[in-house]
Amino acid sequence: MAEQAVIENRGVIHRMLSTVGVPSLARSVWGYVDKTIRWCWIPNWLPSWCPTSKSHLQASEEKMLQYVSTEFTKVFVPISNDNLLWTLMFCNDHVKDKTPLVLLHGFGGGVGLWAQNLDDLSQHRPVFALDLLGFGQSSRPVFSTDAAEAEDQFVESIEQWRASVGLESMILLGHNLGGYLAVSYSIKCPGRVKHIVLVEPWGLPDHPETTEPDRPIPVWIKALGAMFSPFNPLAGLRLVGPLGPTLVQTLRPDFKKKFSLVFTDNTVPDYIYHLNVQSPSGETAFKNMTAPCGWAKRPMLQRIDQLQSDIPITIIYGSRSSIDCISGITLKRMRPRSHVDIIVSLCV
Repeated sequence: MAEQAVIENRGVIHRMLSTVGVPSLARSVWGYVDKTIRWCWIPNWLPSWCPTSKSHLQASEEKMLQYVSTEFTKVFVPISNDNLLWTLMFCNDHVKDKTPLVLLHGFGGGVGLWAQNLDDLSQHRPVFALDLLGFGQSSRPVFSTDAAEAEDQFVESIEQWRASVGLESMILLGHNLGGYLAVSYSIKCPGRVKHIVLVEPWGLPDHPETTEPDRPIPVWIKALGAMFSPFNPLAGLRLVGPLGPTLVQTLRPDFKKKFSLVFTDNTVPDYIYHLNVQSPSGETAFKNMTAPCGWAKRPMLQRIDQLQSDIPITIIYGSRSSIDCISGITLKRMRPRSHVDIIVSLCV
């Protein structure tokens, strides 16, 4: 009985760590804590610390998609290892013969964040929007801790999704992390991609070299970095539990502002919250793909020469974006024989 209690308590702790999103380093520390408190009573209400569930996420997404007037289909598309990718499909008789547009959302996003764009985009060609593996309503498996292998898992899931849906070729539009994966996919499967559209893409440039050696990083900053480095980017959102929805509304009012013409309530921050307090599968993969300060461990500009020159690229930046267009300009310079168009939107 005592041994069974130890196993049960350890399991609860591991589930808590999984929910918060603490990777291997912190788990080793908690292994010691586990041994120390293994005989302590674990309250059975801790797993429900965050006021969310799959049904909450589904309901919040449906509320986002109420704005979309065009008829569409929602389906879980099966891929390998019993994983499913949640997908929205838009296609009418007038556009069915055109090359489809596939939308890949950014880090922490989901299909609902395309709500303001889906009607317009689907008037010109078939549109498919999917929740990336590890995000949204898609399956949330365990990813490799190796950056290259985690990237390959994302890319392979997109290719399996394409084959399962039955698309011969497509235009890939990726935002943020989705842009990074769009390029990575196009390097691996160039025959399937007719055009790449990158919207404020993450992961293009190299980590900048230190140019001011006379200005060392303060010890307290190094200490804070070491303290928080084991944690996933959004671990704090799960740690605060029931305060999470208010935290999203307070710290990211821009989410609500971007959709102010559509929603006047907390529809958008609620959706953002429920997207990111589920099991942090894709979030953990993203963290394992990033270097300190959010730079990509495997910058895409280092591999852009592997992308076929006949695949055109359009890169879109917002004039007030935190991601500047320098890496886009660099990419264009590195592909002199290819079509690369850079657009800076004054509206975002």
